[in-house]
Amino acid sequence: MTSSEGSVPDMNWSCGGNAVATGHSGSNDDFQKDVCDIDACQGDAPSSQREEHLTRQIQMENSENPIFPIIFHAKSPFELEYIKSLEQENSLKIPEGEVVITTRSEQQIASDDECFKLDLYMDNLSTNQFGRLLIWSPRLSSTHTLLSKNFSAFPVGTTCVADIQLLGKGRANNIWESPQGCLMFSFTLQMDNGRILPLLQYVVSLAIIEAIEAVCEAKFLPPPNVRIKWPNDIYAEGLKIGGVLCTSTYSSERFNVTVGIGLNLDNEKPTTCLNSLLQKSTTNTHILRKEELLVAFFGKFEVLLDVFLKQGFTTLESKYYEKWLHSEQKVLLEEGQGQDRCPSSVFVTVKGLTSSGYLLAIDDENNKYELHPDGNSYDFFKGLVRRKLAQTA
Repeated sequence: MTSSEGSVPDMNWSCGGNAVATGHSGSNDDFQKDVCDIDACQGDAPSSQREEHLTRQIQMENSENPIFPIIFHAKSPFELEYIKSLEQENSLKIPEGEVVITTRSEQQIASDDECFKLDLYMDNLSTNQFGRLLIWSPRLSSTHTLLSKNFSAFPVGTTCVADIQLLGKGRANNIWESPQGCLMFSFTLQMDNGRILPLLQYVVSLAIIEAIEAVCEAKFLPPPNVRIKWPNDIYAEGLKIGGVLCTSTYSSERFNVTVGIGLNLDNEKPTTCLNSLLQKSTTNTHILRKEELLVAFFGKFEVLLDVFLKQGFTTLESKYYEKWLHSEQKVLLEEGQGQDRCPSSVFVTVKGLTSSGYLLAIDDENNKYELHPDGNSYDFFKGLVRRKLAQTA
């Protein structure tokens, strides 16, 4: 199995910005503070009837380290049996240490009001594929790492959620610590067509916006003005509140994709958060819950993904442009910075996306350009390089 990250545009397969970490990948060493529990609960049955718990706990070499469980939660009896088979095979890549089989209830583990509520999530989930097998931990180094390193062990659509994430990874290997109050999760999917793979992050971003709006509408709340900053950031009132990261490997003629998302619900620092924005129009506190947002996201994403795979991104483009920040945006390109070239600058206007997922822009003479990030600038829009496109009749 080889990584495919180098075969697609860098800008499409990374996470920029500096406000909220997403669930991202890290090294094997990232696991050393983690503990894995596997807790299989039958999700289709009422909460009071979910009595089966298969928990595997890793005892770390340093006994002073706190124990942080990882709980597997299933929507249906079929997924419950799958979790049992994982437990029997003992094939998951987990931290080194002694494995102790224990039994504990979800209520004992997730008693904190700020913890992700597994039953609340599963009781409201109605997807066919995504999010039906959920992995949760109160504290992880990386949701992305756990899924990507065990990709073949899980069914497509498996999701990992952490209340606190210590070693999330952003663009250019930046590491972000994600505090309590953020919805941080990663999930898996597979794709056959590598040409449209870079466009996947746009479908994910659109699903995030639609999920926020759907939850607000269900609560009779005016949705906040949340928009997409190209290529993969979520902004509100000019400030970043979330981001997306997609990574992939290629195996057996398919792309195994891990998607990581971080969304700030309750932390007003360092920028702002969704609930803070909503509180400007209501006196309620903790208006949006992580569980309901995740349910809404997968409901939206499953529909959008089906359209994307069957009809292409062009079918979704108009929706996407309604939710992004850049229509008719003027961009200043600094050029000619090389040793033998005179520095110059030129303004272009953003008109949309090219078929490969880069920005489509025109200059004052209606010449069309594809805008690429230079790979060095922290802000994508401060390091764009243009490539002139052939004029069409």
